[in-house]
Amino acid sequence: MDNIVDYIKTQIETIVSQSVKDLMVKGIFPEFELTGVNVEIPREKGRGEFSANTAMQITKKVGKPPRMVAEEIIKNMKLEDSYIERVECAGPGFMNFYLKKDWLTDALKLIEEKGADYGKINFGKGKRVMVEFVSANPTGPLHMGNARGGALGDCIASVLEAAGYDVTREFYVNDAGNQMEIFGRSLEARFIQEIRGEDAVEFPEDGYFGEDIKERAREYIKEYGQDLIKQPSEIIRKTLADYALEKNLKSIKEALGYYGINFDVWFREKSLYESGAIEDTLNYLKNNGFTVEKDGALWLSAEAAGIEKDEVLVRANGLCTYFAADIAYHRNKFVDRGFDWVINLWGADHHGHVARMKAAMKALEIDPDKLDIVLFQLVRLYRNGEIARMSKRTGKSISLMDLLDEVGRDAARFFFNLKTSGSHLDFDLDLAVSQSNENPVFYVQYAHARICSMLSLLEGEGLRVPLAKEVDFSLLDSKEERELMTKLAELPEEIKSSAVTLEPSRLTRYLMDTAGLFHSFYNACRIKGEKKELAEARLFLAAQTKTVLGNVLRLLSISAPERM
Repeated sequence: MDNIVDYIKTQIETIVSQSVKDLMVKGIFPEFELTGVNVEIPREKGRGEFSANTAMQITKKVGKPPRMVAEEIIKNMKLEDSYIERVECAGPGFMNFYLKKDWLTDALKLIEEKGADYGKINFGKGKRVMVEFVSANPTGPLHMGNARGGALGDCIASVLEAAGYDVTREFYVNDAGNQMEIFGRSLEARFIQEIRGEDAVEFPEDGYFGEDIKERAREYIKEYGQDLIKQPSEIIRKTLADYALEKNLKSIKEALGYYGINFDVWFREKSLYESGAIEDTLNYLKNNGFTVEKDGALWLSAEAAGIEKDEVLVRANGLCTYFAADIAYHRNKFVDRGFDWVINLWGADHHGHVARMKAAMKALEIDPDKLDIVLFQLVRLYRNGEIARMSKRTGKSISLMDLLDEVGRDAARFFFNLKTSGSHLDFDLDLAVSQSNENPVFYVQYAHARICSMLSLLEGEGLRVPLAKEVDFSLLDSKEERELMTKLAELPEEIKSSAVTLEPSRLTRYLMDTAGLFHSFYNACRIKGEKKELAEARLFLAAQTKTVLGNVLRLLSISAPERM
């Protein structure tokens, strides 16, 4: 057993289902098919650990008021060999389940047994999942959208791994198409200007105006000299674009590595052209009636694909659109590499692209439900209560590396996962570096460090953490102790829920809740000076809290300090 909450939910489902079946056999309920039992954790405390609304779901089939149905089901339940102590009917027909204390004891024993693996479950059963995220345009440095998408994507991947999926992290390198043409022309102009002066050539109107383009031109000249200027324009552009692309990718990899993100695959868009994957995909769509030709271009047919309007695949000049490459790329993910599930993280401005990508998957006979798109909102940085646009260090717009230099990796990753992906995020730079309880990452890390210091101090005084078999768990009976134990028991279920919803923000909230409950326990329940049996029981609980906090922090690639 790796998830005691899920195990108990299954027990309740079985007990309720069996009670309903027995009532049918007895003739108290008419024959019908019970399609499922919905078991939830009640929002209000004091209503039991779990609740089921089955009576209200089947009241029409039974032909009795829901409360009467609930009372009949409860009366016929067989609770032997289960964690359930008693069941009560509440309100219009809810069944509230109160558990024996054994479940919390067994949860603490499970934490001791699993250690660093506590929280990991086999919900995914090895299903192959690709998480594609960041995939920044390699023509420039990583910005705040990449920073949030990076933290979200990496934590989603980590959550899925903890939930038992076989996960691949992938970065899609946009090294083909129109943006590379613009990149090459921009570099060529800066290269010529560096050698012959700014008036020697006009900079392209649609070019990339960033300082990094100038820097790459200068670096090339410093490394290889000026001889390239003698070559035809086409060769100059390609040479500079190839040179700058690899430099930029190296910088991107270094920045992401510093951020705690390491990709398994760096997939080159160019390979789709070189392998013929785009041509094959377009031919497939043509041959199966999903394209239409008009205005000299090739379009994905709105009528055939079930989308609002025709979408260009190949322009009149013969160049493929980004959409065409993207369709071929996703066909490669599903068909060529055989992923069972693909998750993409896109900025919210790409919301219009979701429906047409799913329609394209259906046209390729790929189940569109196997493709999930997580859209994330923009980030606003604040410093001294005002929107911050410039880096303290460089005086330029804030890049990922600037942010990491200012607040550190731990704070950046924690803050970017504080809210759901679909929520706008206001990032308080001052709060992120403050050493106060108002700073959530400090608050959580301090709880972990506090436990480590306490364990070390008490060990020096001869009080060590006992083994579970040596603990009298009946002594852990205060409100603070029970609430903390309950929260620790919920971690595997939280990981499961985070994997299902693709929302790692559940885990940052879980960390803050757990830290808060530990601080309450620490203030209310003394260890030093208590009788040996009680001191050891509380010490054991503190040690398991340390394990849980450390496991979740490391899952999110945030450090778990032992001193602060």
